[in-house]
Amino acid sequence: MMKSELSRRTALKNIVAGTAALGVSAAIPAFAFEAPTTTMLKGNINHSVCRWCFGKMELDDLCIEAKKIGIKAIDLVGPKDWPILKKHGLHSSLCNGAEINLVDGWNDPKFHATLIKNYSEMIPKVAEAGYTQLICFSGNRRGKDDETGLTNCVEGLKQVLPLAKKHGVVLVMELLNSKVDHKDYQCDHTAWGAELAKRLGSENFKLLYDIYHMQIDEGNVISNIKTYHQYISHYHTAGVPGRNEIDETQELNYPAIMKAIIATGFKGFVAQEFMPKYADKLKSLRDAVNICDV
Repeated sequence: MMKSELSRRTALKNIVAGTAALGVSAAIPAFAFEAPTTTMLKGNINHSVCRWCFGKMELDDLCIEAKKIGIKAIDLVGPKDWPILKKHGLHSSLCNGAEINLVDGWNDPKFHATLIKNYSEMIPKVAEAGYTQLICFSGNRRGKDDETGLTNCVEGLKQVLPLAKKHGVVLVMELLNSKVDHKDYQCDHTAWGAELAKRLGSENFKLLYDIYHMQIDEGNVISNIKTYHQYISHYHTAGVPGRNEIDETQELNYPAIMKAIIATGFKGFVAQEFMPKYADKLKSLRDAVNICDV
């Protein structure tokens, strides 16, 4: 699955963001330089990275390297690892640990008691640690139509949203594709997630717009971001197809997508959630941040 060093370098010739910020000629390819102690980024995007994508690294090491790149936060980290993030001065941009899993979610009443207990315990912990976002999932359809799923999610989530409001925590439901990676998942289109947000009518419920997943299930990424941005509080990235690097080997125009996100007034985090396939995984992460740093 590894690309040749030549193809990697060819892919990076057009990535000049970051070189100008370092005071070097944009004509010199970015791969010629080692990552500085702290990368000077433009500041229009708050950069994060998902912990699980670099799970073979010790979290301490990931934090150290992330800070060198200019990343401000780590995504999908639970309470036991928050002290490590704090030690390194990094934010937990999207916390986890209250969900059952990705398939048993709020769209099924038989899971409500467990989920209400889990989220009621986790929401105060998130707030006490100084964080503001906690992930949640619709769960799989298991034969439920859209309306039934919406009704069930509303019934369950409305029982924990007052607590979320009290503690200033936002529950963020992830949009996942149901064609390739998460067969039967219900919150698989932005319109469905937005309708759920409308029915809940709470600023403490938002959507995680995963660019990779939504490209697979519905496409029209920039238009949907413009249409539904008021319901979105977080973004994830990855290359399509394959969920690998977001370079020129895949079909999404990430600089254009980032510009569209900025144009909505978004001030939250964009987290890299690709599975690096190149040998130098940290270089892949650094390049992805530079691609998104518009």
